[in-house]
Amino acid sequence: MPDAETRELLDWISREPRSYPEAIEIWQTHCPRHSVWEDALADGLVRVVRNGSVSQVALTPEGEAALSSAART
Repeated sequence: MPDAETRELLDWISREPRSYPEAIEIWQTHCPRHSVWEDALADGLVRVVRNGSVSQVALTPEGEAALSSAART
């Protein structure tokens, strides 16, 4: 089960379409103690979907499952 910050990121992505620049602006950090975005990417919970010049972020099936299991607890 993801930690609270990761659940917040997954929930944020699931609520409406999010652009990659928007996600990076809000979630990227260079502090190793607060690497929510980088950890979610590395854990396979989120992905970047490129369609021409537009990049969106989306939950992977694993991210959807993690968010769903977090909602049940």
